[in-house]
Amino acid sequence: MAAAESTSLSPSQAEEPPKLSDLLDRGWKLYEEVDTTNDPIAATHIQVKIKRGITQLEEATRMVAQLDLFSRNEELEEVATTDLKYLMLPVLLGALTMKQVNLPKRLEQVQIARCYFLDFLKRCKEYNISKFELPKTNLNSAGTLEEESANGPPKPPDLIAMATVRAAKIERYTQRKNTEAKLSEIKAAVDSGQADDEIVRDFYLLNLRKWIVVSLEEIESIDQEIEILTRMDVLKQSSAEPSQSKRPPMKPFILTKDAVQARVFGAGYPSLPTMSVDDWYEQHRKKNALPDQGIPRSTEDVDAEERDQEEKEKRVENDDEEALQKARDWDNWKDTHQRGYGNRKNMG
Repeated sequence: MAAAESTSLSPSQAEEPPKLSDLLDRGWKLYEEVDTTNDPIAATHIQVKIKRGITQLEEATRMVAQLDLFSRNEELEEVATTDLKYLMLPVLLGALTMKQVNLPKRLEQVQIARCYFLDFLKRCKEYNISKFELPKTNLNSAGTLEEESANGPPKPPDLIAMATVRAAKIERYTQRKNTEAKLSEIKAAVDSGQADDEIVRDFYLLNLRKWIVVSLEEIESIDQEIEILTRMDVLKQSSAEPSQSKRPPMKPFILTKDAVQARVFGAGYPSLPTMSVDDWYEQHRKKNALPDQGIPRSTEDVDAEERDQEEKEKRVENDDEEALQKARDWDNWKDTHQRGYGNRKNMG
């Protein structure tokens, strides 16, 4: 009878929703597996783990909101030890979101992760878990670029502020190392279930302080990445816009010897305009740009040649013996010598 009752209860037990503590433990474990793996973060099975962990932690966050576990009016000492670990839900969600690989949605992902980290820091600040300064909440992708463009060229760096930031980073690094060392000492006892309530409480508080340091560093990195991603989007949009001052492309044409060839080539290559030699010569003659010697002839050169020709004609008409003899000798020489005689550069 007992066995029959147990078998009849097993389906109902399988349909029961997961417990809040189980959801957090599974999501936390999945994060640790992803964070310590040697496989590429973009591998498919790693991304599946990340999405599964986010789903578990989101469900746990909804349950915490329904149960109303935390209140702004209570002190840290009033929070039960078993409830302290649920303060890490937003920071674990932010850490897993940062490990997602999706380049088209990268800007959206880092902005969501920043909200998670900032929400975690605000809750820790309210409970006074550690002393730190909250990052600026008015930083966004559009506001950063608008402020820089409105203020003109960038100002020179403030050396005092840079030294202060560097000192704060060194302090956070030292604090994180000390916290991780203490955690490694008591983690084995907590995992084995043999630690008392005080050790378990210290374990969760140390984890919260470690994640405070991590969140501050992550928000710094996210703010820089948001600025870079925003500038990349602006450059892509500007490069995608067509240029308004484009020169029309040059149209090729075929230079033919006569009008008959122009008609033939025109019929064979309808996309290419054709022009005969006579048309080309007439077009350049109208522009006074005939390439006889590489440069257009000036009117002074033409007048000088005309004057020389007129003088030669006048000498012949006036029976100038020297001019007549020179003309006769030239005619006799042309009778006995073919055209091109003495031009040795054109020998076959």
